[in-house]
Amino acid sequence: MVSFTTAQIGAWLAAFVWPFLRILALVGTAPIFKDQSIPTRLKIGLALVLTALVAPLLPAAPVALTSAGAPFAIAQQLLVGSALGFAMRIVFAAVELAGDQIGLQMGLSFASAVDPQSGTPSPLIASFLGLLAALVYLALNGHLHLLAVLIESFSVWPIAPTTIATVDLLRLVAWSGELFRFGLHLALPVLATMLVVNLALGVLARSAPQLSIFAVGFPATLLAGFALLAALLPSFAPVFQRAVESGLQVLLR
Repeated sequence: MVSFTTAQIGAWLAAFVWPFLRILALVGTAPIFKDQSIPTRLKIGLALVLTALVAPLLPAAPVALTSAGAPFAIAQQLLVGSALGFAMRIVFAAVELAGDQIGLQMGLSFASAVDPQSGTPSPLIASFLGLLAALVYLALNGHLHLLAVLIESFSVWPIAPTTIATVDLLRLVAWSGELFRFGLHLALPVLATMLVVNLALGVLARSAPQLSIFAVGFPATLLAGFALLAALLPSFAPVFQRAVESGLQVLLR
């Protein structure tokens, strides 16, 4: 008859639970995976499947589930997984920031739609650019690269009491500052064009006071904004690809 000791069962559970917490934290924060349209049970099931594939490849966890350091180990895994997902989420937040600014200058700040990723109403242009960014992200296999970085993190940040000291949170905070730079780079061509259009409308309003600037200005800014967006869409994918690659480099550091 095969028998198992309590220590063996505890070691097997620890070898599965600690990776599961880190993977679950990433699934709950990373782009695409955290989509509100994906049921919570499916997210947990995905984390379980990934843990079953990754756990046998990892060394034995030095922290037991019943030890005094177990709460600290839980915080470690949740912090590392959330940091990985948050670093990539910043790229999508920059795209949404650019969409917010573009929609504001085009006069579409009042138009909103439900963002399928966050499940909350967001400006129309921001939702459109967010969906486009998700399609480019999937086309670049960004979700697979993120999972590869997650697996690599178990060797860079092993499940040990010293893991928390090796996580460079200052680098993550500095990377979050890139949100504004990247979003500005995406929105700057449209913002500059809208500035020229508004200046032209201002000159037109002064030269022809009888002209209703509200009847002409709103369609003009809409047409100019949509025309420029259509012209810039082919160059959107390379810019977003560089941003995703920068995010993966930050994760590897």
